[in-house]
Amino acid sequence: MLVEKAKAFYELVKFRLSFLVAFSCGFGYMLGARGVIDWVHFAMLCLGGFLVSGASITINQIIEKDLDKLMSRTMNRPLPTGRVSHNEALTFAIVIGLMGLTILMVYTNLITVLLSILSMILYSFVYTPLKRVGPIAVFVGAIPGALPPLLGWTAATGHISYEALIIFGIQFIWQFPHFWAIAWVADEDYKRAGFKLLPSGGKKDLNTAFQIMIYTLFLIPLGLLPAKFGITGIDSAIVVTICGVLFLSQTFVLMKNGNRKSALRIMFGSFLYLPIVQIAYLLDKV
Repeated sequence: MLVEKAKAFYELVKFRLSFLVAFSCGFGYMLGARGVIDWVHFAMLCLGGFLVSGASITINQIIEKDLDKLMSRTMNRPLPTGRVSHNEALTFAIVIGLMGLTILMVYTNLITVLLSILSMILYSFVYTPLKRVGPIAVFVGAIPGALPPLLGWTAATGHISYEALIIFGIQFIWQFPHFWAIAWVADEDYKRAGFKLLPSGGKKDLNTAFQIMIYTLFLIPLGLLPAKFGITGIDSAIVVTICGVLFLSQTFVLMKNGNRKSALRIMFGSFLYLPIVQIAYLLDKV
């Protein structure tokens, strides 16, 4: 019983997603630290980021519990199946959220904590209800989705600089092909729940595929900005350009075929693109 309950809470925080948030926080920290890394602060930043992310995701699932029951991809989550009650999930979210913010307050600085709170509010209480309003939700959701590397930078430096905005911008633009590819793949499920995330009237057509291509195209010049401004070097610029071109090529296939398989490839490509690019930046910085 205890093991099953622990597994349910593990599912609530979406470990892989929260781990990617922590990874992006660590990426921003190491890039901003410029070789002077306090490993205790680094570890606490990643832990705090993980817990805040887990709390936000749990709140999202609490709000969408009844909608999750309608979708095949979410109906087996802990809340729709009753493995975790509403009160248990709420208590869990409050506890790990406060733990995460306390850790960030003790080991980072006020601006990092405030940005973390902003991220929680936007994701849990603005993006979540907007998913049933229209594609404006993707724009709003892209902000908390892009904040982790910015949090890492502010944790290391104590301020927001143009370098921080560059790494924020890259992850911000990345969110659009990422979100829209998922929305294309999960379109039938999303319609059951009333989610309206696809652009161009919510249709899986050439216009939507074209917009996915345009935002992916923007990633190529954006990915070169860290090298241009001396944050990283030429080696990562080459890697990022290759990744950007490969990522972009998948969008042309979607424009040509307009099928689920092509959207699925973009979705998986987006999962690969971001960590590869961030690792390339870090290795180039070492």
